[in-house]
Amino acid sequence: MSSRFENQVAVITGGANGLGKAIGIRIASEGGRIVIFDRIEDDCRLAAEELISKGYQASFECVDVSKESDIEAAISNTLQKFDNIDVVVNCAGIVGPTSIQTADIVAEDFDQTIAVNLRGSFLVLKHALQAMTKRDYGRILLIASIAGKEGNAGMCAYSTSKAGVIGLVKSAGKEYAETGITINALAPAVVKTAMVESMPPEQVKYMTEKIPMQRLCTLEEVASTAAWIVSPEASFNTASTFDLSGGRATY
Repeated sequence: MSSRFENQVAVITGGANGLGKAIGIRIASEGGRIVIFDRIEDDCRLAAEELISKGYQASFECVDVSKESDIEAAISNTLQKFDNIDVVVNCAGIVGPTSIQTADIVAEDFDQTIAVNLRGSFLVLKHALQAMTKRDYGRILLIASIAGKEGNAGMCAYSTSKAGVIGLVKSAGKEYAETGITINALAPAVVKTAMVESMPPEQVKYMTEKIPMQRLCTLEEVASTAAWIVSPEASFNTASTFDLSGGRATY
């Protein structure tokens, strides 16, 4: 394995499980020091201990990404420990209401999905930028979704939130294009995670059938793609949304 992230500090939100955990393991395996941001302390501790047991460097902060005070405190604590943050990957997210018509969605459920997926992405991006501009280097990756490009029937709130993430990346990436900081998004199709496995089977079937490869994306496939995007190698890529869709994405 290469050492692309040697001496780099990588913050992974939603890093205790699923996509975030897989991306954290991949970056750690290439020399990165991982700081997990997630909501549940026990999950954070277990994920950090797993990384440490593999010989990697890891710590954690308990964070609700929809709360700015949580993000501010966690970023401040991380900077006190390590002086700098080189990589931020925002994986924290929720599915929200699924298999439900838009007219039947409870407004509070819609608001919660937007709060975590879109407001959370904005807050993580905002405070990552504040930390990174001091050194004029950084790699920021926000996890979007193919649903943000094409929309998934029965998932209005989720699709809307991820479309917002794509717009956020387009705007902020252009603002910081002349700096050493890149800002990108990754738009996977359905990934085999616990979050997906908890969804109604008919919703997963609907999404999988749209993928020309007729299978789910794996965590390892997400992690390898994400690791390249946030590596020093990807220096001419910003304001972009990278597809990971098994052929589904058409633009």
